Order: sequence, then C-alpha cells, then structure tokens
Amino acid sequence: MTSTRNVLSDGTKIEDLIKVDTREVQMRALSDHEIYDLEMQRVFGHSWLLLGHETEIPAENDFIVRDMGSDSVIVARGKNDQISVSLNVCPHRGMKISTVDAGNTPIHKCIYHGWAFRPNGDFLASPVEKECMHGTMMSKAELSLEQARVTLYGGLIFATWDHEGESFEDFLGDAKWYFDILFQRSDKGLEVLGPPQRFVVRANWKTAGEQSAADGFHTLTLHRWLGEVGNYAKSGQEGGADLSPEMIGVEVSSPHGHALRCIDLGRKIRKLTGLDPDVLSVDQKLDALPPPGVTREMVPQLKRKLSEDQLKVLVSMPPQVGGIFPNVLFAFVYIPQSDGTVLGLTLLHAYVPKGPDQLEFVNWVLAEKDTPQELKEKMLRQSIQLFGTSGMVEQDDSDTWPHMTTAAKGARGRKSTLKYQAVYATGAPEGWPGPGIVNEGFTKDDTQWHWWLHWHELMLANA
Repeated sequence: MTSTRNVLSDGTKIEDLIKVDTREVQMRALSDHEIYDLEMQRVFGHSWLLLGHETEIPAENDFIVRDMGSDSVIVARGKNDQISVSLNVCPHRGMKISTVDAGNTPIHKCIYHGWAFRPNGDFLASPVEKECMHGTMMSKAELSLEQARVTLYGGLIFATWDHEGESFEDFLGDAKWYFDILFQRSDKGLEVLGPPQRFVVRANWKTAGEQSAADGFHTLTLHRWLGEVGNYAKSGQEGGADLSPEMIGVEVSSPHGHALRCIDLGRKIRKLTGLDPDVLSVDQKLDALPPPGVTREMVPQLKRKLSEDQLKVLVSMPPQVGGIFPNVLFAFVYIPQSDGTVLGLTLLHAYVPKGPDQLEFVNWVLAEKDTPQELKEKMLRQSIQLFGTSGMVEQDDSDTWPHMTTAAKGARGRKSTLKYQAVYATGAPEGWPGPGIVNEGFTKDDTQWHWWLHWHELMLANA
C-alpha cells in the first residue's frame, strides 16, 4: 500500500476496483490479501456487525465468543442485564482471554499470567496483589478490555468499533421499516433454537456476502432440484416445476447495502387454500397463511406491533430473503410440505471472514418465543435439512464460493470482472407503502450492485 492509502502496492487505485458506469467489479477483490487487510479496517471496523441473539446468553455471567471481522470478541451478559462486547485480547501480553466458545463465569481470567476481568471487560487485578504485577504506570480503568459499541435490535446483538460513527438506526435506514416486519412483530420476540451451527468454507467472505444481498436468480439453476425433486415439484410434470414465478416480486435496495426480496404470497394462498387473495382482507390473509413461526392464535400480536401499511406488505409481498450489510443473510421462508401445508422457517446466516480465502459460516435457527414447542421442533429439523451445516441448499451455495475465490487468484482470472448489468427499469408497484429503493418484476442485479457500491464507499471513505 502506498502512502496515499488508496493505491494498492501494484499501483491499482481502490476506486478503480469498481467500474461504476458499466456496473463491474474486479475479480481480484475476491482473493487479494491486501484488499482483505483494508476491509478489516475500513468495512468491518466501521460497520454494525451481527454477533448473535440475546437468548444465547440468558443468565447473568453467560458469555459467547464471536468475531468482529478478524478480531475475536467476548459477548457477555453482566449485572442489570447489560450486554457487553469486549476485545478478546489480554492487554498484558496479547493472549486470547477466552479460549472456549461459550460458558458462564463472573471472572474472565487469562491463562497466561492470570490477569482477571469482569464480564463487562473491567480489569480486576493480577495475581499476587501485594506485588502489583500490573504496575502503577496505568490505572486499572486503562487496563480494561477494549469495548465495542453495542445495540440490541429485536434481541439481535449488533456491535461496532466505530464509537463516533452513525447510529444503528441510521445504519439500517429505510430498510428498518421492513426489518421491523421480521424482527419486531411479536410481544416476546424471537429466540434461538439451540446454538448456531458453524462450519468453514474455503472462500472469500464477499462471495457469500454479495449473494446475501437478495440474489434470487441463482435459484433457477444452482437450486433447480427444488423444482425437480423438492416439495415445489409437481407430480407428473416432466422436468419438474417451473421456479421462475418465484423470481417475480418486489426488491428493496439500500444505500447501505441492505437488501430484501419480497415475494408474492398470493400464489401460495391460492394454491394451498383455493381462496382468491385478491378479494381477501388483511385479517383473512393472516388467517389463511400466518407468517413463519406465527400461529393463528398469535396473529393479534402482529396487529399490536406493526402498522397498517406493514401488515399489508406482510400479507401480500412479505420480505422472505435478503441481507444486512456487510455479511448477514436472513431467510423468513415458506416451505411447501408433502401434506400440502406450508412450514415457515426463520434463519440468519453470518459469513465471518477468516482470511482472504476462508470464511466461517454461522447459521442461527430462530422462532417466535410463543411458537408452540412442537412447531419449533419441526422448524428446527427442516431448517437443518435445508439450510444447516449439511443442508441441501448450503451444499449448493458453498460449492460455488470456493470456485469463485480460486478463479480470482488466476493471473488472467483476477483481471476478469463480476457483472451486475441486469437493471430494473420499473420502480415500485402502484400504491406500495414502504420506503427505500423499490422495484417490481423479475429479480435483477440492483440489490447486489448497491451492496458493492457501499463496500466501495467504505473502502474509500475510511482511508
């Protein structure tokens, strides 16, 4: 990196990694170690990052260990239900303080020299107190663990290292209106159904991150088995079911790179119940097909938590898949069952960078707390079958990402470009009540392109 901080060592300018006029991204962005190191500072050092859900640490002194970019952190619940996120690095000699994934302890003690810290990161003492082995040059407060800025949203734990940056609400922007439909719609909120699944993929984190920005098109080919042997398949139809209708809907982009694919629920209501959704009221649609994890008995909670306009979107064109920049995918999907019913699944994925050619896939399965236990168990089983460590969908996706990363290392391949040139020209449907950059029709590349534009903005702005 040159002294300008925006020019790579081979003379390539950061701004030239993206061709804005032709909507292209240089492939080298998926493999370059120099770019990766800058991302850890400029993207992950300044973004709000998902670390987990508060139901993973329900009791005082519970903790989990997660990653913020390339940094390990301790996420702990302390006194007064306060959740803290501390850098998992002992300020004494740099040892990793917690070497386990989760637990419960009132004191986090470094195994190297025994320095001890409270769950909120406050430094307590070093061994042999009378010898004052932590010295007197710095106060105990100065020897405490570095703290991230933390917020809870619908029980989800987000944190950022940027203490002077934008608020979490500003970070979500217009997308919050839609995310509230998913994460803020019940009285008691969501809970995790067990600890998240975690596995490593030999791929650059952006191969998965940009796909999470509402790439629906790949379903037609990469997941074509859904129409051939899955529950979407129609009995006796040669070649399986046509998945292309699932590509039609409303897509919401965000200047912050967040994305939502809102898919027509009317088709499912019509197919499952024989009712005409065009003549049904909001209440009738909620009764015909409640959202994932919501029973008919829970529907009154939706009406208390959501606005009239949000309810209209929820029963007509609800957000089902999409992403939160930079590395989160959400799925609130309706899965047809063999008995003709539909099962709703609620999942979150985080694609945690572990180097320029490796990511950790973290998969949370969630349900509304008031969801009946029998339904929770069914949701968990099917979520694992489709979207988990050995899930059929993940087997498809995690096969493409390493190939893309390897191709980006080639002498010629790294000079190739990723192209996002399928552009919407429709705008929002008439009467659409929600904010944001909204388009309707067959899925296009706009949401992913906005993801890359925000990545590009952060790479330039935080030099």
